[in-house]
Amino acid sequence: MKKAITLLLALAMIFALAACDANAPGSAAEVTRENLKVGMVHISELGDQGFTFNHDQGARKMIADLGLSMDQYIPKFNVSPADITATKAAIVELIDAGCQIIFATSFGYNVAMTESAREFPNIIFCHATGFDAHSAGLSNLHNYFAKIHQARYLAGIAAGLKTENNRLGYVAAHPFSEVISGYTAFYLGALSVNPDVTMDVIYINSWGDARLEREAAEALIARGVDVLSQHSDGIAPALAAQDAGIWHVGYNNDMSTVAPDASLLSPRIDWGVYMTFAVQSLLDGNPLPVDWGTGIETGAAFLSPLNTAVAAPGTQEAIDKAFQEILDGKMIFSGALVDNDGNPAQITNFAGDVIFTFTDENSYFVESDVYSAPSFNAILKGINIIS
Repeated sequence: MKKAITLLLALAMIFALAACDANAPGSAAEVTRENLKVGMVHISELGDQGFTFNHDQGARKMIADLGLSMDQYIPKFNVSPADITATKAAIVELIDAGCQIIFATSFGYNVAMTESAREFPNIIFCHATGFDAHSAGLSNLHNYFAKIHQARYLAGIAAGLKTENNRLGYVAAHPFSEVISGYTAFYLGALSVNPDVTMDVIYINSWGDARLEREAAEALIARGVDVLSQHSDGIAPALAAQDAGIWHVGYNNDMSTVAPDASLLSPRIDWGVYMTFAVQSLLDGNPLPVDWGTGIETGAAFLSPLNTAVAAPGTQEAIDKAFQEILDGKMIFSGALVDNDGNPAQITNFAGDVIFTFTDENSYFVESDVYSAPSFNAILKGINIIS
């Protein structure tokens, strides 16, 4: 009898431990619509009106699309990607709060996300703009982006038609493929309607810094540009353009609200398209692709409404025509593209090895094909890097 009681007690302890483990951080408990928690690591504060604002809008859209409640979305704001320890601590806090899927919104989170994915194999980690998932071999680590180069190309058409002196300026975050791909697509869009345009680029070496963005914008304006664009997280370039009486193409947000006399339109990413797909896949028990990236065909990349009070006549018609061409298969990075030395433009990998050369009019590079994050990094003729 005593042996039977002992056995029953032992079994009870095993079941109790199993129940505890099922509720432990990172455990493989069943995910339901009722117990779902979605975590997000943001690079800045919500009030930046730029990248963080746009990603947060995507999360809110996902919550609405899936019929969830806002208390199921747990954001962590102002987490520095340069601080791996702080990023991992934020991730652990999200897991402790019950999050079964975690999104990180900036390129620099790659190390913390990859290490956390290894440590917590039952949590889904989705990293925007990163590359690591492709080679990490982790079933719970995923990269996502959108083919924003398509929308930037379309926005470039508005700039090319609007400029009066054929001089464009661009406030760029970092000399990374993501940024180079974007401003090159913007320039090619302008070039498609105005073969005389050139573009000056200033790097601020930060994804978002209001002071640096303003200083770069003012430096470009001082050089004589009359249409300014950006790959930076805030509204400072738009405000600088408004103050200088020139025109502006934004990013992340419709900036006509802060610069109504300057803003033409903004290329944007609807992050909610991926987030809704990823969370629904988790609820359905379906695996996520290692890399995900769609473009204008799904609305993941799109344009804010054209400010017709500012834009040149015929701009919307030109954009609509190019939009359809992209839907029909037009490649943005195509043709006999050359660099500033007149040589065929070349794309290199992380090691500096040439992986693609634009040899003739039939050449084309399929952006965001292998990796969801952009890979185009050639500097083309007509684009002048100022710093």
